[in-house]
Order: sequence, then structure tokens, then C-alpha cells
Amino acid sequence: MNRDLLRDLYAAVCAALLVLTAVLVGRAIQHRDGSLRVDWPPLLASWDPHVGPGTPAAVIVAAVVVVYGPSLAVRLPWRPLLLAVWGAGMAWTWSLALVDGWHRGVAEQLTTRNEYLRAVDRFHDIPAALRDFTGHILIGSPDSWGAHVAGHPPGATLTFVLLDRVGLGGGGWAGTWCITVGTTAAVAVLIAVRTLADESLARRAAPFLVLAPAAVWVGTSADGYFAAVAAWAVTLLALAVRGVRPGPYGFCSGLLFGLSVYLSYGLTLMAVVAGAVLLLGSSRRPLLFAPAGFVVVPVLFTMSGFAWWEGYRVLVTRYYQGAGGVRPYGYWVWANLACTVLIVGPATVAGVRRAVVRPWLRSRLRQDHGDLRLCLLVLSALLALLFADLSGMSKAETERIWLPFAVWLLPACAFLTGARGWLVGQAVLALLLNHLLLTGW
Repeated sequence: MNRDLLRDLYAAVCAALLVLTAVLVGRAIQHRDGSLRVDWPPLLASWDPHVGPGTPAAVIVAAVVVVYGPSLAVRLPWRPLLLAVWGAGMAWTWSLALVDGWHRGVAEQLTTRNEYLRAVDRFHDIPAALRDFTGHILIGSPDSWGAHVAGHPPGATLTFVLLDRVGLGGGGWAGTWCITVGTTAAVAVLIAVRTLADESLARRAAPFLVLAPAAVWVGTSADGYFAAVAAWAVTLLALAVRGVRPGPYGFCSGLLFGLSVYLSYGLTLMAVVAGAVLLLGSSRRPLLFAPAGFVVVPVLFTMSGFAWWEGYRVLVTRYYQGAGGVRPYGYWVWANLACTVLIVGPATVAGVRRAVVRPWLRSRLRQDHGDLRLCLLVLSALLALLFADLSGMSKAETERIWLPFAVWLLPACAFLTGARGWLVGQAVLALLLNHLLLTGW
């Protein structure tokens, strides 16, 4: 066994110990005073070993990707590869969601008391709802919003309102939307890695973007959809700064960045990843167009009566009115990282280890390779995630909340050797999570 592989395994074992510690310490705290507000810390889940209609499909998809994924990723032409990644990612995510059955796994996920669809009927007059949105954020205010509606800018809820308006109402269509759009994030990440770093690295990362344990929460949570919007914003910016249609792509990137911060307040931290992309680019022309695109969504919402900055100010108070005011920062500031291990898997932990070490090794040789560019992209996402962690505004439930950052950690798996072995580890973790636990999404 070579030294690098041994160090990778050490990193994976340390990550597993972090998860085990978070489980044991979390159970002790939860048993003592219930302050964690989750049933199976560090995840919002409950212990419920089960199988379902999606079980055979999930096992088959995992086996096919493990056996054929690495070789197909090398041989397929680029565009068919992107379609294959999306298709395989859809199959993987749908099969995992259907382990819990159609109703429990998909159709009912976004219809529970704190979810977005409960507020759709209150948006029959959209301008009026936006004007009054901030007034219903606080607990105790008249007709206060449920936790997820209150915890996000109105763009999140408005998505499902618009789906309802075009005849795609209800939990089934909402879940289908989140899975269909959410799984495109892998395609966006591959395009960005190819554009900013190297096509061979993107191809090596492709199977890992398919079999990511994060798929457990992409199907079905709205945060999977948010992750895709943010991922395409980054990717369009990457294309623009590398000289590919800098005007149109720069504008569209700004438009999606503007939309993303009206889907989730926390997505303002994607600015860290965007900054890395700008550093890796060769063209500054997009800086003329991206800001113009960015202001479109904020202007529309502000003119409609919703002030983002005011909504966030009130949200901070609401956060501490609810579970956020009870959950102990001293536990979650490190247990959140255990959640991250579970959504990205042991292979990504080992890949990130290599991404951290590689720049130091290469700098001694004074070389600039595609792998260094990928390191910067991965480490920028890690930095954004750490900022989110230290803020204290993401105590628990980060297995879904941090999906937009986690998808940019997955390409670090391109640095690994022995891809099939690592893919097995990724698949087994996802299957165990989905079959042993009943997650909140």
C-alpha cells in the first residue's frame, strides 16, 4: 500500500471517528436535556431500519456506476458524458428517495407543517404577500410563517407558488422539481471543473458526483434545488471569465447569483467560490455584465415590497426564538462538520486532504497545473462552509442546508487513486443512511 493511499485511509478513519463522536456525544446531550432538537444527532433523522420499492434500483444503480462509471467517464464524448451523469444521478437520487416510498419519500416531504407548500395558498396576491412577508417572520406575529418559509427569502416559496400557478401543484410535482433540477448541479460542477482546471480531472470526478451520499437529501429537499441554482451561477461565471461568451454568460451568472440569495440567505457565502473563479479566470469583461444581471432579482423583489436586508434582520431574531436559540453552539460547531462528512462521504474527505496538501507540494516545484486550479476551487467551497459553520446560523440540519457548498467539495475525488474502491464506500454509506434512518427529507 503506497503512502498516499494510507494517508487517505487515515483521513477517512478520522472522519468516521468524528461522526461516531458526534453520534455518541449528541445522544448523551439529547437524552440529558433535549437541547439538540434532533432525534438521531447529528442528523435530523430517526432510527428506522427499512427497505422499500427503491431498494433494488438503488443497489443496481450503485453497482453499475461502481463497475462501469470510471471507464465510461474516460471513454464517452464530453456531451454524452454530461447527459449520462445527469441521467445516472437522477436514477440514483430517485431510487434513494423511493426507498421510503412515493408518499413518504417524495410527495409528502414538502407538505409538512414547516415546509413551503403550506404557504402557497397565502400567495394568491403575490405583490401583497411580498409586501407583508417580513411581518409574518417572527413567532407570535399574526399568521406567522412556518420555519422554512420564515427562514428563507420569499423566492424559495415563490418557486412553488409559480409551479402551482402553471398546474404543477402539490407535493409530488414539488418533489419532482427539486430532484430534476437538483441533480443538474453535478453537470454544472463538471463543466466548471473542465473550464477552470482540466477535462481529465472532470472526467475522474464524474462517477463521484453521481454516487454522492448527498443524493439522500437532494431527494427530496428544496436545498437540492438551491444548490443547482448556485452551481449554475458559478459555472456560467467560470465560462465567462475563461472567455466563453463573457457578455451573455456573465449576465446570466449574475442573474442566477441574484436569484440564489433570494432563495436562501446563506447563499451570500457563494461569493467566496465566485471570488475563486474570478482569480482563476483570464477575462475581466464579465465584471461589466455580471453586476447588471445580479441586480435584476433584488430590484424586482424590492420594488414589490420585500427588503432582503430587513428580512434577514428579523430572521436572526426568529432564529433565536426557535430551535436555534436552544441548540448549543458548542456541540454544533463541530458536529455540523460530522454532518458534512455524511453528505460528501469518505472519498471526498480523502480528496479534500489531497487538495489541502497538494498546493504546498506543488509550490515547492513552482509549477502551475490544472490540479492546483481545482484545489483552489475546492478549498474556496470549504472556506465558505467554515464561515457558515462559525456564524452559528446553521446549527443542525446542515445535511441539507450545506448542499450548495458540498457539491463543490466532491470534485476533490478526482485526486484519488483506486476509484472503484472509493465509489463502493460512497455507495455503501448512502445506502446505509437511507435504509437505517428515516431522514427529515
